[in-house]
Amino acid sequence: MRNKESIFKKGNRAALLASIVNTIIAIIKGVAYFFTGNVAMFAEMMHSFGDAANQLFVFIGSALSKKLPTNRFPDGFGRLVNLVLLGAVIIVGVMSYETIKEGIMHILHPTESTGLLINISVLGVGFLLEVYVLYKAMKEIVHETGGQANGLAVIAMSFKNFKASKPATKLVFMEDMVATLGGIIAIIGILISYFAGWHAAEGVASVIIGIMMFYVVGNVFMDNAKGALGEADDELEDKIAEYIFTNSEIKDIKTLFAIKEGENYHIEMKLEIDASLTVAQAIAIKERIEGKISEINGITDVIIEFLVDDGVRTWFNHAHKDVN
Repeated sequence: MRNKESIFKKGNRAALLASIVNTIIAIIKGVAYFFTGNVAMFAEMMHSFGDAANQLFVFIGSALSKKLPTNRFPDGFGRLVNLVLLGAVIIVGVMSYETIKEGIMHILHPTESTGLLINISVLGVGFLLEVYVLYKAMKEIVHETGGQANGLAVIAMSFKNFKASKPATKLVFMEDMVATLGGIIAIIGILISYFAGWHAAEGVASVIIGIMMFYVVGNVFMDNAKGALGEADDELEDKIAEYIFTNSEIKDIKTLFAIKEGENYHIEMKLEIDASLTVAQAIAIKERIEGKISEINGITDVIIEFLVDDGVRTWFNHAHKDVN
């Protein structure tokens, strides 16, 4: 039992917080929809329930991915978070479909909903809670990527470092960004329906919210499919190569791979050195390089193999390769 508790303590905190908050928001929206029958509120309810379930899976997956390797799974469980997220997007996909379908039905057969004050109040409270969770996710991105910012500076830095954040945090950020915008769109749709008499506006709002949810599904699916397959990170490889060549003993890089495994990176490289170096010197160089690379955030292991320099330049950065 203690072991399970310690594992779940390592889960993504932003995802757990988002799941709890979205569950509360979804229940409140569900009660409001029950009394008012507002289709825009239905869309927001489905969105919040989908996000809550999704983010709970994300939390569990991020925690289990940190389990230590076993005899049966010697490579560890790093990519488990990618597989869980691939499953989680199915939930959002189903919710997206239902949201769009309900919106289209309301556009084709518009009906007047009631409870303007209830709807606006609930969506307003939901919007404020979503903003709170979104800001927490932004702070988590800044923390994960080694940045330092406070106040409004967190917003700018989170967008700047978004791509470098962990898959779980990235998903929470995207979902809550869409949820925050969705709340605004739902409020606009309700106000247009009430004051302009165009009741189909609520259905239009529902369709827009559903399409935004599908956008999240597509992005998360592609990102985690790459992670599950073990995508190489060109930018990180170039960054490591730049450091490697600051070591005068290294003549060339034969191969260098920075493979993303879940939330972390596995580094493998073959480096060419002068044949005149002694074994003791080679070991010292290896330990120095491993230590420096291991300091980079997210890198869990580094494997280095030395080869004798063949006098032929092999390594060029990826920008140079693209040009040629």
